[in-house]
Amino acid sequence: MTLSERLSAWASGLVLADVPERVVGAARTQLLSQLGSIRAGSGHPLGMRVTGAFGPPLQADPKRSAYVLAALSIGLDFDDTAYAGHLSHSTVNVPLAYARPLTLTGADLLTAVIAANECAGRVTAAATIGPFRGQTATHAHLTGAVAARLRAEAAPAPVWVSALGLALALPMWPIGRGFYGSDAKLLAAATPVLAGLDACDAGRHGLVGAPDILEHPDGFLARYAEVPLPDAVVAGLGERWHTETFSFKVYPGSAYTSAAVDCAVDLHQQLGRVDPADVAEIEVAASLFTTLLERGTTELVDGAGSTVPALNFSVGYNVATALLTGWLGPADLAEPRVGDPARWSLAGKVRVVHDPALSEQALLATAPIGEALRQAGPRAREWVGARAGGALVERLAALGPPADTFETATKRLGARVTVRFADGRETTVARAEARGAVGWRGPAERHALVRQKFLATGGDPDVADAVERLETLSGAELAGLLDVAVGTTAGGTVTGGTVTGGTVTGG
Repeated sequence: MTLSERLSAWASGLVLADVPERVVGAARTQLLSQLGSIRAGSGHPLGMRVTGAFGPPLQADPKRSAYVLAALSIGLDFDDTAYAGHLSHSTVNVPLAYARPLTLTGADLLTAVIAANECAGRVTAAATIGPFRGQTATHAHLTGAVAARLRAEAAPAPVWVSALGLALALPMWPIGRGFYGSDAKLLAAATPVLAGLDACDAGRHGLVGAPDILEHPDGFLARYAEVPLPDAVVAGLGERWHTETFSFKVYPGSAYTSAAVDCAVDLHQQLGRVDPADVAEIEVAASLFTTLLERGTTELVDGAGSTVPALNFSVGYNVATALLTGWLGPADLAEPRVGDPARWSLAGKVRVVHDPALSEQALLATAPIGEALRQAGPRAREWVGARAGGALVERLAALGPPADTFETATKRLGARVTVRFADGRETTVARAEARGAVGWRGPAERHALVRQKFLATGGDPDVADAVERLETLSGAELAGLLDVAVGTTAGGTVTGGTVTGGTVTGG
């Protein structure tokens, strides 16, 4: 059997009873986080332009709904991340879009989400040592859309194989200038989601995809990975659950900036309101992931005229905002806040420096790339050396073998922020990882953070309660919940999974 055939045979037969409760719980948290990111995107001027162009989040045409949901959820970089990839734009949004037309129950929805996570996470991991990671790994959504829809439809494995072969034959190749320097990033998940859904229709009606599209010498991994990891596609099926590797963002913006923003929030609590005129310098010590991001996107930041993607990747703007105000939220990515001169004055004093110890800590963690390096073994030495230098290459031996389970997965993108004042005072705060990252405290505490995120976007507490018992909801109850959850119902709350009176505010 080819890799696609093995993956399709497993995922098409997955039932919720096969999934450990801890993994189902992670999927519930993932869903609630995604609903929060959709609501936040919907309420932002950028999201309003999306719905003006393409319509509301939930429409009669589920393909169109999935497209809009993906654009809204990625727009503010307020999404969640897994090992490997920003999967939810396809793995959650597609089942959400198809829930009503397919009359999915809550258990059906969770099963589709988990099956799609496991397929998309594995294919993305197999290509993660290469040019595209994070949100630029848009191929994750080709696999995620195919797996989510076909599991929701209970399609047979041969249809999966053809749909995957067709979808992965024509992957996107994101162009950095457009991705980082314009609003094109909003379509980075939506476009492959639509292509994946088209591949499902094609496979359903007899069009045939290459069954060896992943491992063939002229196949997907040969073109999209510098160190292909074909074994990652089927490693530990039913044992290594990528669904439990999710990290959840507390702030909108790149995960590579989150720990630094945490530090700035902590510093605000210690120092109170900071006058930019009193600050000489703000030093942000971070791993290579953060320093390379800052180096590659600094020229795109143009004060109040910056695009939202540029602001998402700006360590200076995000740290300055959190230090001044004590938080960073969706409203900080729009006027009038983005035009605040005090923020830009302080942002101009932020200096990002590389800390080798933080880079080593990040590389040894499961995500964003540590598990891929374990899987690659000696094959990764040249690739790491070209990007991180010989010292970190020598530490690869400390990685050990690939993990048998992701129960103890981590994402340790730490930071240390020091504020130096003109009068000689200085204060430092450090974080080993961001709040909400996998490995940060336990699942219950991460879920509590996500619940706060959802409520902060105007989400209804009854919706959050219903998500915690999602597998008990009928098809009608789930449809009512989703209408309220994404803000498409004019008024209502959710009680027992049904829409009743009340008001739901926008994101």
